[in-house]
Amino acid sequence: MKQFKEKIMKAVFLIAACASIIAVVLICVFLFASGVPAIGEIGPVKFLFGTVWKPLNNIFGIFPMIVGSIYVTAGAIVIGVPIGILCAVYMARFCPKKLYKILKPAVDLLAGIPSIVYGFFGLVVMVPFIREMIGGSGKSVLTASIILGIMILPTIIGVSEAAIRAVPDSYYEGALALGATHERSVFFTLLPAAKSGILASVILGVGRAIGETMAVIMVAGNQAIIPDSLLSGVRTMTANIVLEMGYATNLHREALIATAVVLFVFILIINLSFSAFKRRAA
Repeated sequence: MKQFKEKIMKAVFLIAACASIIAVVLICVFLFASGVPAIGEIGPVKFLFGTVWKPLNNIFGIFPMIVGSIYVTAGAIVIGVPIGILCAVYMARFCPKKLYKILKPAVDLLAGIPSIVYGFFGLVVMVPFIREMIGGSGKSVLTASIILGIMILPTIIGVSEAAIRAVPDSYYEGALALGATHERSVFFTLLPAAKSGILASVILGVGRAIGETMAVIMVAGNQAIIPDSLLSGVRTMTANIVLEMGYATNLHREALIATAVVLFVFILIINLSFSAFKRRAA
């Protein structure tokens, strides 16, 4: 009877794993089957490197959206990754237990806040603040980067903290035995040992940042132009799809699906690059 139950559960797990794989394959087939012909019709060079997006004139150049996505994601990484990793180090090795009981639920709460709430906070608080203190309209690359940097914090903190805590205590104790201080033992022994987990947190954070839509739409300005400064308005690829998919038809709709194909390939390249870096660093 026990072996029968084990076989049933093994079959259930196999079906679940296959369902996940099939779902990914179906998504890829749909995207490429619908988007690649549109890229061929428009022209790969015109589509990927064109700087003008005018659907009414059948002009589809997504280069400004590609640049906007890169700028906003890079800004979120610059803001969110250092803060997230340092916060994870503090919570794992420096934070008093009483304070940890407050910080841990607060970080988990950040992960549960809907993106529309982050966007509303950025629109009401960050946009006026940046407009008055720095200049510009307030809806800019800088504002979107700050909001996304805050949004990726829970992912980076949670995964990095788990990776640091997973390092055997013998590493830390050995560093102390050799005469290192508490800070040196943490930063020069535990962090290098946990680098794989920390890198994984960065990958997840990048995926969250580049795929975010609603918050970016509310604070980025949604201008389909190449930004010339941090205070310029910007439109990302995800925002471009969401803003126009509701009324798009024919080639316009196919061009938006092709934009999703480019976004998919973009995320795939980022993940493969991080994986290659992780293997080389190991």
